[in-house]
Amino acid sequence: MARRKKFGLIAFMILVALSFAAAFYPSVHPKPAEGFSFDTGTLAWMLSASGLVLLMTPGLSFFYGGMVKPKNIISTMLQSFVALGVISIIWYTVGFSLAFGDSIGGIIGNPLTFLFFDNVGTAPHPVMGAAIPFVLFAAFQLKFAIITPALITGSFAERVRFWGYLVFICLFSIFIYAPLAHWTWHPEGFCTKWGCLILPEEQ
Repeated sequence: MARRKKFGLIAFMILVALSFAAAFYPSVHPKPAEGFSFDTGTLAWMLSASGLVLLMTPGLSFFYGGMVKPKNIISTMLQSFVALGVISIIWYTVGFSLAFGDSIGGIIGNPLTFLFFDNVGTAPHPVMGAAIPFVLFAAFQLKFAIITPALITGSFAERVRFWGYLVFICLFSIFIYAPLAHWTWHPEGFCTKWGCLILPEEQ
């Protein structure tokens, strides 16, 4: 019990440190050029799609909660809900950079490119999401980063400790999801160069 409390305190202090770092980090958020306007239909669809994917995670918690014994319903549902907060913090700090930052050999993104969402603003990115605000692109991708580890909880429901699950989703997000997203969805990812993703200019 004492070890759990100590581990929980350490995790809490890390979250507090990240919050303070984000508050005082000198980030830049580019805005669209004067006179530039987005297509309202595209924005509406992307916002709707992001919201629908976000709702998948709470829905998943109820789905998995109905598959376990009554005594484990709350803990199983909490595993899905906690991914919303934990993965969002990781994505904001370094996850988005690892997935969509400047490519390092087509394997991983530079973690400093969009550290604490630096250079992620309402201006569109020339390559990734050129028709929408870059921050909306980042938010849309965040929803998939959240639900991916949450989906895995069904394979070890009732068989894993909560703190072990927290460590797992953090490591999974950084070392598994971010590299795979970079390989597949980043224009410089090696899977993309192999032709797994057809870019607009190639159509």
